[in-house]
Amino acid sequence: MSAIHIVHDYPHSATKVWRAVTDPALIPLWTATGAGARPEGFATTVGTEFQFIAKPKPGWSGIVDCVVLEVDEPRLLRYSWTDHGGGDTTEVAYRIEPHAAGTRFTYDHTGFTGTGGFFMAQILGHVRRKMLRVGLPAVLNDLDEAGRLHPDSSLKHKL
Repeated sequence: MSAIHIVHDYPHSATKVWRAVTDPALIPLWTATGAGARPEGFATTVGTEFQFIAKPKPGWSGIVDCVVLEVDEPRLLRYSWTDHGGGDTTEVAYRIEPHAAGTRFTYDHTGFTGTGGFFMAQILGHVRRKMLRVGLPAVLNDLDEAGRLHPDSSLKHKL
């Protein structure tokens, strides 16, 4: 079985990181460095069914069906991940914990099987690393401590 495991430390509070990765208005701002997915119907409530919708690509509709499986705000979000066109269901988990002068964010995407799963994990892993290395820090830097975009944020025009 293949998996994606990414750990980043950010010089921001756990509350701010939680807000950036769970606020439906903020998620597309940091995923824009990847496929630009926006969540439709997302809430941090166990059992919530939602979709990530991105720009379609050859061989992919751009839609992923998800269900929130576990929430422990502001420490854990876990949800299922299934391509809208079918296939295996995998799981994504965000783990957030205080670390040094900021927060450690751990991203795990597990459950990829077979050769196709291996290649999918490689492709998604590359995209996720960029989103967490470039996209998320840009959003975090433009948020105040309450998790709101600064009035002069360059990201406001993307909302």
